[in-house]
Amino acid sequence: MTHAIDRIAPTRRPEGRVAQRQSWLDLTFLHWRIPVAALRPLLPAALEIDTYEGDAFIGVVPFTMTGVRPLWAPPVPGISNFHETNVRTYVHLEGRDPGVWFFSLDAASRVAVTIARTFWHLPYHHARMTLEKGPDGVRYTSERRSPPLPGICNLTCRPLSAPSPAVPGTIEHFLAERYVLYVDAGDGALRRGRVHHVPYPLQTAEVIAWEESLLAAAGMKRPPGEPLAHFASGVDVEIFALERVATGSGSR
Repeated sequence: MTHAIDRIAPTRRPEGRVAQRQSWLDLTFLHWRIPVAALRPLLPAALEIDTYEGDAFIGVVPFTMTGVRPLWAPPVPGISNFHETNVRTYVHLEGRDPGVWFFSLDAASRVAVTIARTFWHLPYHHARMTLEKGPDGVRYTSERRSPPLPGICNLTCRPLSAPSPAVPGTIEHFLAERYVLYVDAGDGALRRGRVHHVPYPLQTAEVIAWEESLLAAAGMKRPPGEPLAHFASGVDVEIFALERVATGSGSR
């Protein structure tokens, strides 16, 4: 079934209670096209796979988070700043609210992992991570410290183009401008969360070197070929509370 999906509405600031504020910095987006059939068994039955010109995508996104805190609290040194890498695909719910499904999220903070698993039902894993910036580009390293292992992501990329917001209707907008996430709460319910930020200052990027095993750790075979790469210097983000959106098992 073909859905006319509204991809602009999710970019608007939603109503509701802001739960957290944080900043996402130095993001690299790596994407591969993947057959829809390869993803279907890995997703909750209630969600449909979102496609661009008939193709589904899997992504690996390393970046750093700063100023992570509840709305009512200031940032806490040693807790509010940490690196992260997520593995994701794109989904929608009955033709609306196009968003992200996370297969895994690695973070260089045991506290963040515990909080995200407990209160946000997200599949976080603790990892040892670094991020370095230099004249040759941005270099990320990540090595998972908890099962499933191994789980590494080592990447060096260099932004190429001038930063600009992605144009609606383009593949860049489809991949980057995502303001909804879905999670399996483990209680027979699917939940949806929303975020809000200005559009990414997106740049095309050159991948200088990369290796990863996070896709395999998530039960997926990485498609052949080089990834499609983009970079964004960062955005300030509002995180809204989760809401229940579907009944049923919510299982994969």
